Amino acid sequence: MKTENSRKLFEAAKKVLPGGVSSPVRAIKPYPFYTKRANGSKITDIDGNDYIDYVMGYGPLLLGHNYPAIKEAVIKQLADGWLYGTPTELEVSLAKEIIKLYAGIDMVRFVSTGTEATMGALRAARGFTQKNKFIKIEGGFHGAHDAVLVKAGSGATTLGTPDSLGVPKDFTKNTLQIPYNDIEAMTEAIEVYKDDVAAVIMEPVLGNIGPILPKDGYLKEVRALTKENDVVLIFDEVITGFRLAMGGAQEYYGIKPDMTTLGKILGGGFQIGVIGGKREIMEKISPAGPVYQAGTFNGSPVSMTAGLAMINTLKKENVHDRVNDAGDSLRAGLSDIITDLGSDCSVSGVGSMFKVFFGSMPYNYREALKCDTDKFNAFFKKMLNDGIFLPPSQFETNFLSLAHSKDDIERTMETYQRNLK
Repeated sequence: MKTENSRKLFEAAKKVLPGGVSSPVRAIKPYPFYTKRANGSKITDIDGNDYIDYVMGYGPLLLGHNYPAIKEAVIKQLADGWLYGTPTELEVSLAKEIIKLYAGIDMVRFVSTGTEATMGALRAARGFTQKNKFIKIEGGFHGAHDAVLVKAGSGATTLGTPDSLGVPKDFTKNTLQIPYNDIEAMTEAIEVYKDDVAAVIMEPVLGNIGPILPKDGYLKEVRALTKENDVVLIFDEVITGFRLAMGGAQEYYGIKPDMTTLGKILGGGFQIGVIGGKREIMEKISPAGPVYQAGTFNGSPVSMTAGLAMINTLKKENVHDRVNDAGDSLRAGLSDIITDLGSDCSVSGVGSMFKVFFGSMPYNYREALKCDTDKFNAFFKKMLNDGIFLPPSQFETNFLSLAHSKDDIERTMETYQRNLK
């Protein structure tokens, strides 16, 4: 593909944006393509190249790009204004819809991003329990706030150390990190720090290094352990919420957490985050209680409108059955290709999430790191040159949308087969 316009724009971008991009994952080497427009399952760059998109905005676009129902609802709202600084009926209506769908949510606080949601959820859990420490999963991503930017430790009882310059050690000293799918490690961490563990925060399905799936029974064991020890269980469903099912991973796996964070899909492509949970925890949040949380764009009328349109569309269009079936077919086809080629790759995924790992199937972060990233990077470039846009990392999930057609999927499998070979 000819991408000269993108190359020139990247040279200009490096002079005004750190690394030439607004988020690190977009820094494709030697330079990213720059998007001009997108529609359905396709994205078009400024050089006129078309790509079948499996990044889908890193998860939010379950319906595909430029979905009419979302666009029409937002345009209608814009005629009435897009920021008020006052409450609206829209936020009450959307809150009621979420509470009906998520068993673990009695009340919600709307914020603007997933990062704000996880930061607020942890603060609320600490305020509710009057404890300081929390447990997170190695490789689990909960946004870019200081307390969760933690390096992998050497054991369950290792206190966190910062994974980014600019984060003081004191900001992560209360963060404990343990492997995914390891209930023994979680038990040990809770036992060692049982008097000061406020919460466990986890992605039920690890999205930012995978997807990596929970082993049978693991999530139920986590729920039982946290309940037994009065530890708040926070499911970070910013990725899985509204993707695996209307009620997210907690509906899909039959687990009821104490708190839930949502984002991405709920906004239909517009900025949104949600802190949700049990009433007794949520009533600790200001102004009802002493846990402070605020934001100028909390409950933005545009995002609330998009959220209501999104939920209505998911209900009417039977979206989850359709995209999950497509995911099953795609993963089965990729598995057959890998078997026929005698490749040492593995196919992971659930619902409309999928990934080819260049190595054995991983069940935690450290196993994922054993995959061959050099092979993946070479493969990614071949796929991109053939018009298939995948996340540019071995450790990011691929996403299907309602807009991906049978022709898209057939072409994708043919391209996988050619480039894996």
